[in-house]
Amino acid sequence: MAVKTPHQNVTFDSVDGEAHGYLAVPESGRGPGVIVIQEWWGLTDHIRDVADRLAAEGFVALAPDLFGGWITHDGDEAAKMMSELPEAEGARLLAGAVDYLLGREEVTSTRVGAIGFCMGGGFVLNLAAQQGEKISAAVPFYGVGQAVPDDYTGVEAAIQGHYAIHDGFYPVEDARAQEEQIRRESGAEVTFYYYDADHAFHNDQNPAGNYKPEYARQAWQRSVEFLKKHAG
Repeated sequence: MAVKTPHQNVTFDSVDGEAHGYLAVPESGRGPGVIVIQEWWGLTDHIRDVADRLAAEGFVALAPDLFGGWITHDGDEAAKMMSELPEAEGARLLAGAVDYLLGREEVTSTRVGAIGFCMGGGFVLNLAAQQGEKISAAVPFYGVGQAVPDDYTGVEAAIQGHYAIHDGFYPVEDARAQEEQIRRESGAEVTFYYYDADHAFHNDQNPAGNYKPEYARQAWQRSVEFLKKHAG
């Protein structure tokens, strides 16, 4: 059953009013900004941990709460929560998150990176397409859902994708076609990696049990190096 999460620690303005999220700041107190976009489960412990891990790598990481504090560990309920979030509403909230992060004094970069998982992977690509030059790097993990763009001509960010060969939600053939479409329409740097795994292989708390430690570590290392390369 869905419950409220306690992980919100910041409030910011979005087009539709106040929004909330979880902010993690590096020990140094300053660093380049990265947006972390949740899976369909909500702003869970796992997403908070991703933000904390990025902060440990020197980033100022903001995980916006797209579900207004609600989380679940039930697949049917998560699918329902995702379906009730209009793409346009999520995009506006994330645009507000970008502006909020860029306006914080701890953020040293003039653009931000973005990383997202499952539903959040779709929104990462959407954010890169909608925000153009504000996004320096976009890292979708097995991106699915309502926010996956039809058009990538607005993308200026470098893209690094992480997709699963046995993904039942997003077949690998679709991922390969998406990779070529982004490359063709955006002209951006595009690199996709494909893993011998199922959907959500990076999530060590995934209720579906698809976590693959070896591939998760490999994908994470690649992502951090990529975000560091393009931060600024």
